[in-house]
Amino acid sequence: MKIVLTDRPLTDAQIAQLDALSGEPDTSEFPELSDAKWAAARRGVFYRPRKEAISLRIDMDVLDWLRRQGPGYQTEINRILRERMQAELAAR
Repeated sequence: MKIVLTDRPLTDAQIAQLDALSGEPDTSEFPELSDAKWAAARRGVFYRPRKEAISLRIDMDVLDWLRRQGPGYQTEINRILRERMQAELAAR
């Protein structure tokens, strides 16, 4: 069976094919994880938010302070803003 993701609605034939399926899916080739494995699971490890390049005007003394922190000052700006955003969302 070939699976194709599309935005088109299912055809009547496809719906009939799905209706003809019965029982539970065969998951025998996918072993269940133990409680210990689930306890160590981490969500979002591979998730990376999309980024967008923008032009931003920052006071020179603030920019100088950020640059003195070392490489990655733009990432630090993002971290500071995200921290503030999350604090405000949590306060709601």
